[in-house]
Amino acid sequence: METTTVSEKQALKSIWVVGASTGIGASLVSALDETNTQIFVSSRDLSKSSSLFSNFSARIIPVEMDVVDESRVNSAIEEIRKHTTHLDSVIINAGTCEYIDSVSIDVASVKRVMDTNFYGALNVINASLPLIRNARKTRDCAPQLVVISSSVTYQSLPRAGAYGASKAAIRYMMECLKIDLQHEGIDVRVVSPGFVKTPLTDKNDFPMPFRISAEDAAHRIVKGLQCKSFDVHFPKRFTFILKAMSCLPDAWRFKLVGKSSRHLEDHPELG
Repeated sequence: METTTVSEKQALKSIWVVGASTGIGASLVSALDETNTQIFVSSRDLSKSSSLFSNFSARIIPVEMDVVDESRVNSAIEEIRKHTTHLDSVIINAGTCEYIDSVSIDVASVKRVMDTNFYGALNVINASLPLIRNARKTRDCAPQLVVISSSVTYQSLPRAGAYGASKAAIRYMMECLKIDLQHEGIDVRVVSPGFVKTPLTDKNDFPMPFRISAEDAAHRIVKGLQCKSFDVHFPKRFTFILKAMSCLPDAWRFKLVGKSSRHLEDHPELG
């Protein structure tokens, strides 16, 4: 690994990508890798992507952690502090998905999803805010705090109660943070992808319209974060459909979306 002086460290742009082992996160690391940037990459198991990161610059710094474990998140921040005094951008991509049954809601499943997608994101935000604030104080930039939400927050979908609720919760939290942190010059954003081909979506057993590659998603995120929109959403032909559906009268949209429900298909005894 390259050695850098204190002044060189201060000159480097520092980015922390959380949830970087596969999928969108790993593709983001590739898209963000530049000569004047050091990127901290975190996930529960970075061994999955060690060979991938070896192809990037020497300023890719692995910091293993689990977002659900607050103590490990704090330890990760202490490790990052050994390399930098600031974070110009924090991108929280760590997430999971479990589908729930309409007959009997698996509360444990909902809690697991919420622990990662909502509370895990909050753990990272709390730990990283001091370094984000320091970037604002010591560097001529507006540091970014970014969370990957989902386009499912525009319109509820069958069996997506746990995942959608967690993403809706983090979206609401980010909107609140946007309202408050904008006064400090911190640029708060959410990203709302449609279907992206990742190991997580590869497990889905239903049609995924307009699905794009993780590499395409990463480039759209990087481009979107250079613009001013609070919500970076894509592909727009899909997200606009969901937004339009959410504007329909409740009776219409529930009936329309309900056609894709598996409720009676999975439980014919209830029909």
